[in-house]
Amino acid sequence: MNAKRFAALEEFVLARMGETHLPSVTVAAVERGEAVYARGFGMRDIERSLPATPRTRYGIGSVTKSFTCVALLQLQEQGRLHVDDPIEHYLPVTVRPFGESIRLHHFMTHSSGIPALAYAEAIIRHGSGASDRYLPMGGYDDMLTFLNGSEEWVYARPGERWFYLNEGYVLLGAVIERVSGESYNAYIHNHILGPLRMTRTSFVADAAGDEDIAVPYVITKDKEQQRSHFLNGRLTSDGGLISSVEDMTAYLKMLLGGEGAHGATILSPPSLQAMLGRYVTLPLEIYPGSEAMPIGHYGYGLSTYPDFFGHTLAGHGGAVLVSTAHLAFIPERDAGVVVLANGSGYALQHIAVFALATMLGEDPWRIPGLRVERALQQLEGRYETYRGTYGATVTRAGDFLMLKIENKLLSQTVPLVPLELDPARPRFFTLTLGRRLTVDFHVSPAGIEVIYERYRMRRVGNV
Repeated sequence: MNAKRFAALEEFVLARMGETHLPSVTVAAVERGEAVYARGFGMRDIERSLPATPRTRYGIGSVTKSFTCVALLQLQEQGRLHVDDPIEHYLPVTVRPFGESIRLHHFMTHSSGIPALAYAEAIIRHGSGASDRYLPMGGYDDMLTFLNGSEEWVYARPGERWFYLNEGYVLLGAVIERVSGESYNAYIHNHILGPLRMTRTSFVADAAGDEDIAVPYVITKDKEQQRSHFLNGRLTSDGGLISSVEDMTAYLKMLLGGEGAHGATILSPPSLQAMLGRYVTLPLEIYPGSEAMPIGHYGYGLSTYPDFFGHTLAGHGGAVLVSTAHLAFIPERDAGVVVLANGSGYALQHIAVFALATMLGEDPWRIPGLRVERALQQLEGRYETYRGTYGATVTRAGDFLMLKIENKLLSQTVPLVPLELDPARPRFFTLTLGRRLTVDFHVSPAGIEVIYERYRMRRVGNV
């Protein structure tokens, strides 16, 4: 299916899986209301040598948040609530940032004024064995108790700035239950999944006996693939759904303004537009470049970026350590992509935007994040001075480079921050003795060199 069109994408996915040791990745794309691509890469179960397929189910993490917002907007369309209602109308929330009420809208847009309280991070890390910190959280009442003790943690007035708050989305699930009279899980099934015929999307507890669920793996710092498990019932309206890329294409079609199975329409056009509202600025800027500038906003369970090859890019990611996801789409072009994996360690957003650029006929390597990734990767290696008298290793650490100088007795690691990523002369800086030091690389057919402080070093091998 479109093998030639997506050949570069497939090479890109396999290369990143090899680097990061992700066990499996699945990708699907829709365009003009039709599924145009779907493929599984790698193993959904390493020990049993079972391959991933487009029907394989993964935890979609915080992509669940957009489902929660769809449910709230459905209830608003029915006149049963309004997104500007104070949360106190439905739940006994006592936190009032600077004396102001938190409204449903504020929790939906992560603009309550409360910084992340990291309940989900604590649960995920404890559940996977990555931390001994145990947080007793068994339901909405526990979350209310946890949140109502956060008055001193408030940082801004509601609506002023973006702070990602999983806790707020847990309480939005409670609101859906109070207003609808159904459990959150039942509501999502009856009013979203059912009409869209998303038969392979559910919560973990509702998937017992399904053999085609990707085994969750923890990818350790040493890139070992440790078999793990889902946090059954511990994450709900903030990140508890599991799905397949095949199923998520139906959801993508709905977000792009299409109908569900048999013409079912689950959300009106005005509500779909509300999902993409530019309600609060994301704390992200274009970098490196000549001028830093804001590049995104948060709507209802979705982020939007206004200049993706001249189009609006919308979407959301999800990560629960043992499973990751990314949903991305371009409303103006009626095109979208979903990517799922049974592990973490690579930003699936990069795969999604690579696919979307391919669908637009654009060069994916013009995308800033991918351009930075490729530029840093090519500079990794072992470097030496004249006749090998002195040396260093350069490795990538996220969007930075780390220059490490060590011998049998001493070790020094210097972070390098990108300044300019000209392909032939990428420039970085670091700090030394309170002053900024520029570090220059030179890339040519003859090889790669770095000018660091007093030293000129040539790359002599891989790390």
